[in-house]
Order: sequence, then structure tokens, then C-alpha cells
Amino acid sequence: MPISVAFLGPVGTYGEKAARALLQLEHQDEARLVPCVGLRSVVEHVADGRCDAAVVPVENSVEGGVTASLDALWSNPDLCIRRALVLPIRHALLSSGRMEEISEVLSHPQALAQCSGWLARHLPNALQLATTSTAEAARMVQGSRFRAAIASRSLHQECELTELAYPINDAAGNCTRFLFLQRGERRPHGDVASLAFSLHRNAPGALLEALAAVADLGLNMSRIESRPSKRELGEYVFFVDVDLPAGEGGHLQQLTERLMPLCEHLAQFGAYPSSEWVED
Repeated sequence: MPISVAFLGPVGTYGEKAARALLQLEHQDEARLVPCVGLRSVVEHVADGRCDAAVVPVENSVEGGVTASLDALWSNPDLCIRRALVLPIRHALLSSGRMEEISEVLSHPQALAQCSGWLARHLPNALQLATTSTAEAARMVQGSRFRAAIASRSLHQECELTELAYPINDAAGNCTRFLFLQRGERRPHGDVASLAFSLHRNAPGALLEALAAVADLGLNMSRIESRPSKRELGEYVFFVDVDLPAGEGGHLQQLTERLMPLCEHLAQFGAYPSSEWVED
């Protein structure tokens, strides 16, 4: 029976594109895609069993970590990461009007931030309005001559919009890493392992001691990011990605065992393969 997979909807988002690509890599081409409103809802759909899996963005090369996804992962430590995919992001400006008529630009906050320089140069007086997704922005500007959306250029035909400019993202190498999440047993082998932890104490050297556990095993830490614990000011949760040696097992288990005594809470999301989208 085909699995069900939650993603940030509606249809036409970069999240849907990433979900379809990840499902091909997982050999789950017949899966049923379930669009959700908001990233927290996407994660909760797999956490509470409404869906078998979920696809969420976790990091952008320009704007950094996607905080809603990180917070949702910390709130659901029973989830594990099965696979990661780095997807190039090329934004287009879509509208039913002409460039000189545009007074409002709609998109997801991440997309607005990734195009902030272009907007400052070409539409400096336009009001920027946040939406739940890029695809929702495209639908909201249909028929309006003074509104434009930042979204995937593939939506201009579906939403009957004109492509006013492409690409408009400030960084040519703009890309986002998406995660394929499921419930179940964590895997010990893969290219990357992801963990999140909070420390027993906020004291000099406490974080250094935890990071030394990574270094002592000869592992490369490819990413570290902090998020507020939301319990008190100055208390943080740390998200860490570690590269794992090819063909060798046991490193993730050893790292978990070394970190455990140092951490108040430790979430280990497993090891998984990571790949990059190959454009046609």
C-alpha cells in the first residue's frame, strides 16, 4: 500500500518538488502526498501517525536554519531522518500585471529574505507581505495587477500568471536542504548523522566539552546551530550534523554514549544518506 507523505502545501511549493525527488530516491514513487499549512503541522502529521512520513526544509544556504522545522524536531524527538536532499532554489516574480504596476510582493518569509536585495533594487517601494508558502502566494495574486508573488517559475502556467523576472534570488547558489522524516528505528549507517541536545549547565567550557566528544572520535562536524530552549533566557538547544566515515559503523553509537552524560536532553535522529538534486 502506498505511503502517505506530508509536505508544506499547497501544490506547487519547493517542498512538493523536494518530496517527489526524495520519494524517487526512496523508491516510493506511488506515495500519496498530503499538503499541510505550516511546517509545524507537516512534522506533527508524521509524529501523530496521520502520515507515514514528512518532508521539511531544515537549512538554506542564504538564510540559515529553518527555525520552525528545528523547533518541531526538538518537540518530537521520536522521529528519525531517513534521507536528505539539497535542492537548488531559483525564484521567479509572477503577476497578472506589469512590473511598473506592482505595489505589493507576497511570498514565504524565507523567499522574501532570499530576494531582499533584488526587491530593494527593482521594487523599492513595494510592500512585502508574508504568506504560508510560495505556492500560496502565487494563488493569492491571481487576477491582481498590483500584486506579485515570489515563487517557482513552474507556477506561472498553472496559476495563469506572467513571469516578470527570473531568477531573482540574490545568491546564484541559493539552495535548501530538505529532510525525509519517519517514525521508527534509527539507522546507524549513512553519510551524515544528526543530533540535538541541551546541556546540564550553562557554564564556561560546557559546550566545548560536548564538542570535544565529536573531535575525539575524529569526526567532522559539518553543522552546528543553536535555538532558544524556550524555558529561560540564555538556555539553548544545539543542533549538530556530523559526517560519518564511509563503510564504518559504530561511530554514531559511540558519539551518543559520550554525549549522554553531558546532556540534560539528547535527541538522536539517526544516520542517513544525503544527496544533491541534479537539474535536467
